[in-house]
Amino acid sequence: MDTNAKLLRLGALAAVAGIGLYFALTHGEAPAVQAKPADPNYFAFVPSMTGTRPDGDVRQTAADKLTVNAELAYLFDYYLAGLGEKPLEAIRVEIGRELDRRLSAAPAAEAKRLLDAYLAYKRALVDVERGLPAAQDLAQGARQRLEAMQRLRRSYFSDAEAEGLFSASDAYDLDAVARLEVNGDKRLNDAQRKERIAALDAKLPQQVRDERDAPARVLKLEEAVAKARGQGLGDNEIYRMRAAALSPEAAARLADVDREEADWHRRIAAYQVQRQQLAGASDPASLQKLRDSIFSADEQKRLGAYE
Repeated sequence: MDTNAKLLRLGALAAVAGIGLYFALTHGEAPAVQAKPADPNYFAFVPSMTGTRPDGDVRQTAADKLTVNAELAYLFDYYLAGLGEKPLEAIRVEIGRELDRRLSAAPAAEAKRLLDAYLAYKRALVDVERGLPAAQDLAQGARQRLEAMQRLRRSYFSDAEAEGLFSASDAYDLDAVARLEVNGDKRLNDAQRKERIAALDAKLPQQVRDERDAPARVLKLEEAVAKARGQGLGDNEIYRMRAAALSPEAAARLADVDREEADWHRRIAAYQVQRQQLAGASDPASLQKLRDSIFSADEQKRLGAYE
């Protein structure tokens, strides 16, 4: 695994660091109960999802009512990320199966209704975005898009549904737009700009700040891990170091990344030695046979950097 690929994986793993969601979006409902958990030992829906489990801590109340919050949208988006590997209808069917696995009949039916509305909303959003007027700058364009999204939702969701599904992402988007506006305001000097940004930071809930800063925290931790390895610390000590800083689950996932990276470098080294031995051979099939014996088809796409 090359350095850039590892950094991408580490950034993605930041969500495993035990950081909670930033809003509780159960407005006046009965106490939420844990729905049936996703099975961690499943066959990936598409190859790019191998080694992951579906996002979204989907829940229902003790009264057998669906909890409509950001977690439901996370579940939808997890599977919709597979577009291109699977057709939309297959993704819709698979989301339905996942909902049936996690929820009882009535909440699952309500979630499927919201899924249909969600897909229709996403399709309509494409046309809305195409029709937006030209913006003077990035901040204005981002605000126009966000406001258009919020208006469009009224055609597909009730106020309570829109609040539940989108409030968390809207909080992030509004904060991002505000930062774009501050950074693009030429009337502000550096001191005023820093003051405005600090004020925006102070307004964020602590959970949001934690989640926003999680990737940087993971990468900083990995710098400390690399230094510790250089000082002779073994895998067990590294695991405890990561578990203390993040969580045992995150430490286990990062250990998996380490093993994958070590295995990748081992195979690359073996490949380069055997490739050198074939340097005088005129048969391209021999080189391809060597590649096939060590790497998968997807992995072979990355070999150019090592040849």
